[in-house]
Amino acid sequence: MEALGIDVGGSGVKAAPVDLDTGERLETRLRIATPQPSTPEAVYAVFDQLIEHYRWDGAIGCALPSVVRSGVVYTAANIDDGWIGRDVATELTERYSMPVSVVNDADAAGIAEQRFGEARDLNGTVLLLTLGTGIGSAMFRDGALLPNTELGHLEFKGMDAEHYAAARLVDEGGLKRREWAVRLNEYLNYVEDVLSPDHFILGGGISKKFDDYSDLLDTTATIRPARFRNRAGIIGAALATEKETV
Repeated sequence: MEALGIDVGGSGVKAAPVDLDTGERLETRLRIATPQPSTPEAVYAVFDQLIEHYRWDGAIGCALPSVVRSGVVYTAANIDDGWIGRDVATELTERYSMPVSVVNDADAAGIAEQRFGEARDLNGTVLLLTLGTGIGSAMFRDGALLPNTELGHLEFKGMDAEHYAAARLVDEGGLKRREWAVRLNEYLNYVEDVLSPDHFILGGGISKKFDDYSDLLDTTATIRPARFRNRAGIIGAALATEKETV
């Protein structure tokens, strides 16, 4: 079986068809810059381009930086507030006459890692953190997803945690990677105090450099880099078309 996975981020909208039995992308990923402002109508126009590019006719999974319940968006992080309150799954299903599932973007990444990646053989409480523009989170307990955890928005040091420890601060905030890793470790220890996970999995592009800063990370939980990194959102969005996944 196949599905088109679409991952909406603050700077780019990425998509590719995915083999649901293997988690492999079936064609080269296409990335289009996220419109500014990133209203639903503007982003839907990008979806039109992606679907036309792949000549797609089948199930579609969409990952959004939002709390999503039964296809309805309740929050908007790094996208326009106009998404809030929209039944995006129904709107897109009607727009394309194809079944469309909508899921939180970090949950999508977690689904990919749980099915085919680093979380596949882990038991207990597994917490995947996507480190990029913000901090997304996906939590699993013995393989079952607890959706919409949004741990990047925990209050930490008087601010949203992602404002203190998101990976974007390395490029945009002037932090050196190892300076950022010290902040990340503080955040990980705070999350560990609150939730006591057994395992942390770190995703996002910066996980490629995990060996450059892993010596600065110290928790009682195991810590490992994600397998799929920036590919995880596309893969997990496609997998979310299988209703039992979320």
